[in-house]
Amino acid sequence: MKRIFTTTVRLNLDDEDDRRAFEHLQRLDKRQYRSYSKAIVAAVNAYFDRQERLATDPYLETREKEDAFLAKIEQTIRSSLRDSAPLGAGSFLQLLQGAQPAAAPATQTGEEDISAALDFTDSF
Repeated sequence: MKRIFTTTVRLNLDDEDDRRAFEHLQRLDKRQYRSYSKAIVAAVNAYFDRQERLATDPYLETREKEDAFLAKIEQTIRSSLRDSAPLGAGSFLQLLQGAQPAAAPATQTGEEDISAALDFTDSF
């Protein structure tokens, strides 16, 4: 025997929040939610589950915002690299591997430099 609880949801379309909820229900994806009841159950459960997680972890919302921000930064960097490297990252790495380091400037170590260094150490 099914245990079914029936209730009525009354939405005041003059109230902004109620009107938005009504509009969401009107646009329901019938493939995802077969009925208003399924959508309302999912929304109520998600809301109260989140409230319970926030009560036990007060920093949850901050971490979620930080994670979303970092994900956006990573996505921006990836798309920028993809757009700026038309040849791809592989050719960029090949270019770097073929590069030769700049030669260090040659220094002359003459007798003048050695005597100046010795004079300096003798001054202590």
